Amino acid sequence: MSLSVDVYVPRAEGGIEVLDIPPGCSDAAGREDWRTEVWGSEPVRSLGARFLPRLAAEDLTVAPDEMPAFLAECDLLRTHLGRITGHTDDVSRAGDLSRADDVGFAADVRRSLDNIVAAARRASDIGGGIIIW
Repeated sequence: MSLSVDVYVPRAEGGIEVLDIPPGCSDAAGREDWRTEVWGSEPVRSLGARFLPRLAAEDLTVAPDEMPAFLAECDLLRTHLGRITGHTDDVSRAGDLSRADDVGFAADVRRSLDNIVAAARRASDIGGGIIIW
């Protein structure tokens, strides 16, 4: 299974409406095991992240009024992406990873973070929020 990021808007009568993914955009937010291995990892937590680490225990909903703080967190993670991806390898696999695997993993995490940020920006533009599930 994979994680997805979707934009939602609050409904006037309560609840939310999840919007369709625009053409040319991706909802890919990483593999399911990234809940703990990446987004909820110790390197991410040690940076002071408070949104994405919640994925380790539950789906993440970011409310419209939280979008600026969430985007700031994503910028922080992007700045430290090498540190984050360097500390997420499973110890049992550490000796088996080639340099190409490391680069591919980092590229996959970067791409997923880019998709999350793009969704968050779309949500901010319309007064919505995001769900990662």
